[in-house]
Amino acid sequence: MKLQRMNRRALTLGALAVSGALALTACGSDDTSKGSGDKSASASANASSIKCDDAKGQLLADGSSAQKNAIDAWVAQFSQACPGVQINYKGGGSGAGVTAFTQGQVAFAGSDSALKPEEVDASKKVCTDGQGIDLPMVGGPIAVGYNLPGVDHLVLDAETLAKIFNSDIKVWNDKAIQKLNPDAKLPSTKIQAFHRSDESGTTDNFTKYLKAQAPSVWGKYAGGKAWEAKGGQSAPQSSGVAAQVKQTEGAIGYFELSYAKDMTSVAIDTGASAPVEASVENATKAIADAKVVGTGKDLSLELNYATKADGAYPMVLVTYEIACDKGNKADTLPATKAFLRYIASTEGQGVLADNDYAPIPDSIISKVRTTIEGLS
Repeated sequence: MKLQRMNRRALTLGALAVSGALALTACGSDDTSKGSGDKSASASANASSIKCDDAKGQLLADGSSAQKNAIDAWVAQFSQACPGVQINYKGGGSGAGVTAFTQGQVAFAGSDSALKPEEVDASKKVCTDGQGIDLPMVGGPIAVGYNLPGVDHLVLDAETLAKIFNSDIKVWNDKAIQKLNPDAKLPSTKIQAFHRSDESGTTDNFTKYLKAQAPSVWGKYAGGKAWEAKGGQSAPQSSGVAAQVKQTEGAIGYFELSYAKDMTSVAIDTGASAPVEASVENATKAIADAKVVGTGKDLSLELNYATKADGAYPMVLVTYEIACDKGNKADTLPATKAFLRYIASTEGQGVLADNDYAPIPDSIISKVRTTIEGLS
């Protein structure tokens, strides 16, 4: 783990230097935030570069629990520079965040999936003469963690993974798993597959991968933030799924890499020359294939879940901050712009590697910065 962290730090510095640069991309009850603020403090943004402007008061936000640890790290730094602003990010999940935003309850929301057309339409009711737009801010791999004593390394491919989460494969020594792991001593332990109980962009992106790479198993599902497959067990938010996997022998679940601490994660056989581990570095290689498909000021991305590039980890997500392009409330606009400006800055993005998040390419984050300055 220490070596992986050193590699992540090296990647961050190298990416910033080579690309000129690649800028790295829920105060809820999730206990995995413990220590994230401390880590960010040691590799923090330069507080003197944060522009508070006239920002003051309370800033309410809600949404993606995937970016919770990132928000915690950012808030710790921003609050030091701008003590007049109190930021309360609930982190209740992407679905809850989008709903709160379209109902005018929060200044901005976090979501692991871009706004749907009907959600954009709903946002026009709260964004006077404007609409909600997607600002990609945080990238990272969706790790598949498991709890199987005696099995330190596990390889799965998309079809086998899909069958596990569709309850078609029920025990760990199933022939399909054995074929991918000929040297592993797989027990006959029952598989306990955990998924999200709440609507989640993590679920959306995880199942998009399964749908793209295992259509014979997952093609019958429409996809989206709500879990559709049969069987399995559920838990709320990424922290809940991770906690269940940690305490349940035979368990497997999906969540962001920052929640995969103290457990082992699956390597994915993508068809590349070697199975690919869930890491910041490998997620960055996959995100590099993303294309901006949003129109106007919207910067939603299209990810390539079917990538077979060597070292590219295919199960990635990009978390968006969702804000009004126009029609923001006058009392929260200064704080919203100041905070979003900071987290999109080189300094703000630079704290993320220590929190297990992957870079967003400079070609994208530079557009985000320009768009933030135009919010009104």
